[in-house]
Amino acid sequence: MPLFLTLIGILTLVFLVAFVRLDTFISFVLVSLGIGLASGMSVQEVGKSIQTGIGGTLGDLVLIIGFGAMLGRIVAESGAARRITNVLIKLFGIKNIRWGLALAGFVVGIPLFYNAGFIIVVPLIFTIAASSRLPLLSIAVPMLSALSVAHGYLPPHPSPSAVAGQLNANIGQTLLYGLIVAIPAIVIAGPIFGKTLVNMKVTPDKDLFDIREVPDENLPGTGISFFVALLPVLLLTTFGPLKTVFPDSSPLKTIVTLMAEPYIGMLISVLTAVYTLSIRRGQTMKAVTKDLEEAVKAIAPILLVIAGAGALKQIFTDSGTSKYIGTMLADVAIPPLVLAWGIAAFIRVCVGSATVAGLTTSGIIWPLIQNQPIKPELMVLAIGSGSLMFSHINDGGFWLFKEYFNLSITQTIRTWSLMETIVSVVGLLGVLALNLVV
Repeated sequence: MPLFLTLIGILTLVFLVAFVRLDTFISFVLVSLGIGLASGMSVQEVGKSIQTGIGGTLGDLVLIIGFGAMLGRIVAESGAARRITNVLIKLFGIKNIRWGLALAGFVVGIPLFYNAGFIIVVPLIFTIAASSRLPLLSIAVPMLSALSVAHGYLPPHPSPSAVAGQLNANIGQTLLYGLIVAIPAIVIAGPIFGKTLVNMKVTPDKDLFDIREVPDENLPGTGISFFVALLPVLLLTTFGPLKTVFPDSSPLKTIVTLMAEPYIGMLISVLTAVYTLSIRRGQTMKAVTKDLEEAVKAIAPILLVIAGAGALKQIFTDSGTSKYIGTMLADVAIPPLVLAWGIAAFIRVCVGSATVAGLTTSGIIWPLIQNQPIKPELMVLAIGSGSLMFSHINDGGFWLFKEYFNLSITQTIRTWSLMETIVSVVGLLGVLALNLVV
């Protein structure tokens, strides 16, 4: 019965989000109510479970995602993202431009959420394609594949951060492992796959195909642009391992432990960006504050989706569904990492949202973490890889790519959808390989 209710719940969620087009947060709450009551929980128990799930899931995640949005906004508005891209393109040259674009997309994608990153890099893609006379899609795919990988794999992006929280995974280790797994995924889905698209002709909208460049003198310096964009990565991957170096009696232990907290690292990064990329360059604090407020407003829908997924996960736990599924899955012949990837991929294809796919899967797979010696950080990456599987017409990213590059649906499937599938499959293979050595 619990398995049947879970299946009905997931199908109902897919139906409400993908076909009825009901708000995702409301859909999560409705499905949570239905599963809870059908499992025999009282109305009071269901209400308390939903409240606990929402509060427990958001927690300090609000700080991580909120600060991440603020950092991305400043990096974009200041021109730091543009500076990073220009430097890497000059460094690699025309011959290796696809590799330079892949690296640029990855660096820019770490602090920026996907949609914001997409809007920032598309004009650069048009400019480079025009100046280098290389086929547009062969230039676009390497950069956008890197953005997609960062979005699906790496904290502080919403889905991997939230999944890591639900599975009690270490954010710093998740980021470190994610960087390792990301490399082959970007290489294969980006420059290598992009090179196969040189014969696909496209004619983008002339209003979008604008090759005017912002003067370099108006952009931040190279060093500070790279430093601010990569500061969250440096802090999370440096201070996490240092926590075990100092004895508990050492004053440095307290400082290092504080700095190892993900939200502290993000806060420091935001404050550094505010001063170096905004205030020091002549922007008023009032204008900076306005930018930060707009950044937070933009992530409100994402936080609601995460909250709804937390409610569903708690219902699974409190109703006994998670325990039942965990007992059942413990004997399944499919390796847990592959199983998690498959569930996330199935939900992604049905619903379209990588965030919904990742968070829903983590609620289902949570019991498996408790019963088997699987590193939760690798489980986060397996779920993240699955959540990127075969983006198609029910995904906003599909239409963003299609419209900006003026493609047919068939062309978009042959380029964007196939790129996302490569990212997903290679990501799984990378996780399985990493699982053999960590």
